[in-house]
Amino acid sequence: MTTRIVVTGLGVVSPLGTGIDTFWNELKEGRSGISRIDTFDVSEQKTKIAGLVRDFDPEALFGRKEARKMDRFTQFGLAAAEQALEDAGLQLERIDRERLAVYVGSGIGGLQTLQENEAQLRKRGPGRVSPLLVPMMIPNMAAAQISIRLGSLGPTLAPVTACSIGNTAIGEAFRLIRAGVADVVFAGGAEAVVTDISLASFSAATALSRRNDEPERASRPFDAGRDGFIMAEGAGILVLESLEHALRRDARIYAEVIGYGATSDAYHIVATPPDGNGAFRAMKLALQEAGLEPGEVDVISAHATSTEVGDRSEAAAIKRLFGEGGRTPAVTATKSMLGHMLGASGGAQAAALAKSLQEGVLTPTINLEQPDPECGGLDIVANAGRRADAKVGLTNSFGFGGHNAVIAMRKYEA
Repeated sequence: MTTRIVVTGLGVVSPLGTGIDTFWNELKEGRSGISRIDTFDVSEQKTKIAGLVRDFDPEALFGRKEARKMDRFTQFGLAAAEQALEDAGLQLERIDRERLAVYVGSGIGGLQTLQENEAQLRKRGPGRVSPLLVPMMIPNMAAAQISIRLGSLGPTLAPVTACSIGNTAIGEAFRLIRAGVADVVFAGGAEAVVTDISLASFSAATALSRRNDEPERASRPFDAGRDGFIMAEGAGILVLESLEHALRRDARIYAEVIGYGATSDAYHIVATPPDGNGAFRAMKLALQEAGLEPGEVDVISAHATSTEVGDRSEAAAIKRLFGEGGRTPAVTATKSMLGHMLGASGGAQAAALAKSLQEGVLTPTINLEQPDPECGGLDIVANAGRRADAKVGLTNSFGFGGHNAVIAMRKYEA
């Protein structure tokens, strides 16, 4: 018998707030988390807005001494994991730690720590560089800190697949449990790179929106007036369990993970192919593993970053998969509210999809005022949420280098 895998815990740190309840309520209401950057000087930057995490006090969570040993991305990841642990109601002393795993990645890791120490090196010399620089900045450290906190003795993995990290982590965790190696896996991603150098780099690549006077209206997936994505930060962590393990401890279940598709574009270091072939194949593979036909999908949580090339490529992939005149799923884009949390985006999106399936509520794609004709033919949940008896959903994440990862979920039924 094939092992069933379910989602039993959710933890989110985001520009819309900390904690799954706050995050979910803000998404349902169609609120934007984008604002003017006030954490560093942006006077010479072309883009001056981002999705910043505001309600976060690491010293209150971890104590001053421990907080100072962690980069911001690790703080986010650990905080989200602790939320997910509490949300899942897991009692660590009652589970087999050798069958507890952590799959949490980061796209860039501790960039802020690296910048701060580089500045110290130039200003005050080698003696002022922190001995913790390397263990604070390496991208595996969120996963490592979570593993230490949980006492998990199973595999700890920090996938680096750019902006598809969250889905890669969730998908590989799904397969780890299905292979019988683990009973419980904490999976997702964390990112904190809203810094002056990253802002300057993405801006130089003309990838970012410059709608500085209207931050809340700047992220506009599928809209003809979009002019780039919005950088954001945060973390999204899910607790995945075998259904047997979850039922044994009478856990509350959000949704069931039923498929995973991963492909490569083999096309370009940052651009997606216009035909969306890699995204199409990843969605198709996720459905094949789930044993489903395209017509059985009710909702797609799109990657939809608010870039012209990316949105059109994903739209082409969706239309190809579902065909002309067939049953078209609803499409929603959480990045319209969150901005692009980079390596954390997949985890946050998956958490939102799990809640959508549980509650029968589809979150809106805000700021969709004039749909891009090139993205036509999609049933986009525009500007206001929608009640729907959604049974099956896909969540898409794609990353620089041509990484594509898609997770299929189903509303849980005993």
